[in-house]
Amino acid sequence: MIATQKQYYFSGISIYSVRFSFWLQSLFILLLALAMFGPIVNLLIWTVTESWYFPNSLPSQWGFKYWLQVFNPYCDVSGSLLTSLLIAILTVVVCLLVSVPAGYALSKNSMPFRVFWMLLFLIPQAFPNLTVYMNIARLFYDFGLNGTLLGVVLVHSVHGLMFSIWISVAAFSSTDPMLERASRNLGAGPIYTFFHIVLPQAAPGLVASCIFVFLESLDEFTGTFFVGSPNINTLPLLLYTASMEGNYQIASITALILLVPSILFMVIIHKFMKPEMLSKLGK
Repeated sequence: MIATQKQYYFSGISIYSVRFSFWLQSLFILLLALAMFGPIVNLLIWTVTESWYFPNSLPSQWGFKYWLQVFNPYCDVSGSLLTSLLIAILTVVVCLLVSVPAGYALSKNSMPFRVFWMLLFLIPQAFPNLTVYMNIARLFYDFGLNGTLLGVVLVHSVHGLMFSIWISVAAFSSTDPMLERASRNLGAGPIYTFFHIVLPQAAPGLVASCIFVFLESLDEFTGTFFVGSPNINTLPLLLYTASMEGNYQIASITALILLVPSILFMVIIHKFMKPEMLSKLGK
């Protein structure tokens, strides 16, 4: 009889513990979902809001009035978007021209001072971006690069080289050295071997590095603000201006335009970043 009562007692405790664990996990997932998707939902609401005043919990008037303003031919958004895309593409080209040969060289363990060169590209990340860009702006002013497209591309490249170099090193390190050696043993030259044997193997990682640099350049604000303004106007600068003026609808639509390519490219990065390449990062 006593054993039966103890059995019922412990079974009741286990049921309550399972229920408590279930509700605790559900609460954690709900809070995590709110933290992740809450700002995005609020952003989407603002993009279709025409009037929203306190103390209303939801907009009093919905519509696409501000969408029409954004895509008006006379609006600055279209021009800023094209400028942002052009700067991002040029930044990717500059970073590729540096990171492909540098990444291939640094992927070889025989490279002298390999660790030093790898850490050298991390130095811009060791300091606050504000101080780095303020000093770069001062140097560019002496060379007449302030307010120019070239100056903005160069300052974006300084920040993007860290991503492109480290990912390129990982991409070239994940290639099969036996294929390269076999190509050389069969009489192929180093240039032919690089472009026909090594580069195709590292291509997925290089694509991922290009996407990282492109997104970093597309969303860059501080460097563009100090080096490019007022002549160069990009989407992040337009977003900042609209937010400071209290035009939250235009700011939200601009932020959504910046968010969409980020999500799409992150899906592509997930496809191209192979596990064996990720294991080579920092090695």
